[in-house]
Amino acid sequence: MIAPLIFNGEAIEILDQNRLPDEIVYVSCQSAEETAAAIRTLQVRGAPLIGIAAAFGLALAVRNFSGTRGQLEEDFLKSKNLLAAARPTAVNLFWALNRMERVYHNNKGQGIEDLKTALLGTAENILAEDIKINQSIGSFGEGLLGQNSRVLTICNAGALATGGYGTALGVIRAAHHNGKVSQVWACETRPVLQGARLTVWELMQDKIPVTLITDSMAGYVMQLGRVDAVIAGADRITANGDTANKIGTYTLAVLAAYHNIPFYIAAPHSTIDITMDSGRQIPIEERSHLEIKQLRGINLTVPDVDVFNPAFDVTPGQLITGIITETGVIKAPFRENIEKHFACKRGGK
Repeated sequence: MIAPLIFNGEAIEILDQNRLPDEIVYVSCQSAEETAAAIRTLQVRGAPLIGIAAAFGLALAVRNFSGTRGQLEEDFLKSKNLLAAARPTAVNLFWALNRMERVYHNNKGQGIEDLKTALLGTAENILAEDIKINQSIGSFGEGLLGQNSRVLTICNAGALATGGYGTALGVIRAAHHNGKVSQVWACETRPVLQGARLTVWELMQDKIPVTLITDSMAGYVMQLGRVDAVIAGADRITANGDTANKIGTYTLAVLAAYHNIPFYIAAPHSTIDITMDSGRQIPIEERSHLEIKQLRGINLTVPDVDVFNPAFDVTPGQLITGIITETGVIKAPFRENIEKHFACKRGGK
């Protein structure tokens, strides 16, 4: 399984996901500015991996700092804000940056070298923890699937979108390992084609049977009776279970409900934002119109046509069968059961 991000002791090496599947190329990010640019331009993508990259970017900002101690905090906050502005929808980004900020404040009374060590160590822990979390998600999720399951997914929520292993693809990976998955339907995921370029490539690397379809074919495949479950990742889940994920996810949830197919979200606790009451509060990123007008520089439509290009949509909790996390599967009523899972994680009763 290819590593999407590697820390080499001096910089983070990021697998450039814009070059896949044609080329496997790593780009070096040696600063917060370079890391933010990599996040913004989708060289690194996927909610958990964005958070991991941002944590390293902030650690590198302090590592590279050469001013006076009095200027350090101003520089730290500037770097944090730069990274936070790179992608507004995925809450994992802010979760990771806030964790790094707590470590900064807990250690800023120490020597500068000790502070740098603490921040880099925390970023490395976030990476290592994410892989273990994804494996737990996979373990809980595969228990929901029967033998010879045919699973449909959208976008890429695999090793390429996380520290490794994956969330939605982590469930598929674990189920396939146990002989439960006979078919994966991968939606191409317009307009950037993360499903066609990344999910297909990742599953084929692991020899997991996958068939690519256009996003608009999903309903027909369900109508043919060829889908047993839909599993998607998430960029933010609110307190009531509403979930923001790649544009097109809401459509799949509506189709799954109509065809009586279970629809699951696979995501870590860091994706759940209990400060937001519902999906109406989630900021939805709108990306460049060129993503729809062009494909790799080739015009697909009339150049001056108006375009609406939201990167995400919100699936209401009522359409979600269960949210697969590292502590188990959360089911409705989501508001009550999400709070119970968080209380258990905090050591509550």
